[in-house]
Amino acid sequence: MIFKFSATIYKVGINPVVEVPIKISSKLKAVKGYIPVKGLINGHPFHQTLCPVKDAPHRLYVNGPMMKGGEVKVGDKAKFQLEYDERPPKDAILMPTALAQRLRKEKLMSVFKELTPSRQKEVFKYLHYLKTEESKQRNIDKVIIEIKNKQRP
Repeated sequence: MIFKFSATIYKVGINPVVEVPIKISSKLKAVKGYIPVKGLINGHPFHQTLCPVKDAPHRLYVNGPMMKGGEVKVGDKAKFQLEYDERPPKDAILMPTALAQRLRKEKLMSVFKELTPSRQKEVFKYLHYLKTEESKQRNIDKVIIEIKNKQRP
């Protein structure tokens, strides 16, 4: 769903920002308060994150490329279009396909999902770092053994 609004760009500290109307931000899915969005400023495309502000609407930080592309400066009123950005975050590390296949084969996917998100990410990062398929398989075997041991009472 695309939301449209106009707002005047002002500064908070040294950062140009606009307030996003609550009627818009309340309809978008927040992750720990933050809302990933994609949109347009005066027709110029951008990807950004709405930031929560205590007892106030979410803020959209208007960075340099957005201001240049939208041909605006602090004090100008700009037209915005926003929609929720479904893309995974830049720092998201996806589960390696080989690990996913093996977990499904061993019927251990639910046990793996019980690990803390930080532990899962640690495993993903390590497996992505490995260069040879041989070392990846060897380490996937170790992960499977560890998960099986966790599963035992």
